[in-house]
Amino acid sequence: MSEDLSGLTVVVAGSTSAAGVTVVRTLSQAGARVAVVDILEDRVQELSGAYENVTGYVCNLADLQAVQDLAQSVRNNLGPVDGLIHLVGGWRGGAGIKGQTDEDWDFLHTSVLTTLRNTSRAFYDDLATSPVGRLAIVSAQSASSPTAEGASYAAVKSAAEAWTLAIADGFRQLQGEKDSPISAQHSAALVFVVKALVDDRMRAAQPERKFPGFTDVRVLADAVEQIFHLEAEQINGQRLPLTTGHLAGALS
Repeated sequence: MSEDLSGLTVVVAGSTSAAGVTVVRTLSQAGARVAVVDILEDRVQELSGAYENVTGYVCNLADLQAVQDLAQSVRNNLGPVDGLIHLVGGWRGGAGIKGQTDEDWDFLHTSVLTTLRNTSRAFYDDLATSPVGRLAIVSAQSASSPTAEGASYAAVKSAAEAWTLAIADGFRQLQGEKDSPISAQHSAALVFVVKALVDDRMRAAQPERKFPGFTDVRVLADAVEQIFHLEAEQINGQRLPLTTGHLAGALS
C-alpha cells in the first residue's frame, strides 16, 4: 500500500456509486483520510466500515445548510479539506426535445448542479488555502455534442462544467490578489470527460455487450489520485478526457 496521499483529507460526494466506491478505495489505499458522503445511510456505513481511514457522513447535498453543517463536521473530525471529488449525478433522457420533461429537468438540475454548487461553496475556502487543493467533477462528451434525446442532461452537465471552470478562475485569481498569502497557484478545479462509465457489475449483467468507448471506473479512480501529484497550473481549468485505457490531455 502506498502512502502518497498521507496527511490529506479528501471528500468524495456521491461515494456509494460504483465510481465512488472505487475512488474511495484508491484514495484510502494511497493513505488519504477520506470523508465519504451520500444520502444512503446503510451504504455509507458499509463503505466507511471497510477502511480504517474512511469516515462516513450522511447528507442531503441539495440542502445548503446541511452541506455547510457537513463541512464543519468534516473539519472538526478530520481537519481542513484538501480535495473534493464530486460524483453526484444521474441520467435522464426523453424522446426528442418535446420529450424533455420538467420532472427530469428538476431531477438533473438538483442532483448534478445544485449539489455541486452547495459542496463547492461550503469547501471552497479549504480548497483555496490547501497546499494541494483539488476539485474534480465527471462530465460527459455529450455536454459538448448534445443530442435531442439527452438535451436536459447535456445542458445541466454543461452548466456543471461552467461552474467548475469558474472555480478554476477563482483559484487562479487568488494568486494575484493584494495581500494574499498565496505566492504561487496550488489549487486546481478540473473536469474529467467520459462517454460513460462502466464497472464489473455492469459487464456481468450484460456479458454480451462490449461497452465501446466507455471508461472503467478504475481509470477514473487512478486519475483522481494522480491529480494530487500534478502541478496546479497544469490541470486548473482543464477538461481532461478519460479514454477506456488511459488518461489523456494534461495527464498523458
